[in-house]
Amino acid sequence: MRPQPGDLLRIDGHASVQFAGDRALTFRVVSVCPKPTYTGWVWLTGYVIDRRGEAIDRREIFVQLAGLRRATSTPAPSGSRATRPYASRHDQGEGGAARGGSGVRPRADAR
Repeated sequence: MRPQPGDLLRIDGHASVQFAGDRALTFRVVSVCPKPTYTGWVWLTGYVIDRRGEAIDRREIFVQLAGLRRATSTPAPSGSRATRPYASRHDQGEGGAARGGSGVRPRADAR
């Protein structure tokens, strides 16, 4: 199997011994390095996907093509930004970090 960007893979000990046992991961492919490596191996860039379906870490991994397997579906990310309604300015709370500010409000008596 030759992976493509967007593929969701289960990376385990079949792909490389470094991912055996409890080090296995679900991986969303972003890019496949076109440069030649050892026969049957490939560099993949992508994101480790957690059980909720959210990307938690960007990684570059070296794996055997013969050991790659498609992942069973993971749940869609809950409350992704694309589907969440926009909050009004008043819903942002006291912290200015969400608005790009320092979170410090000027004093009312400051001029």
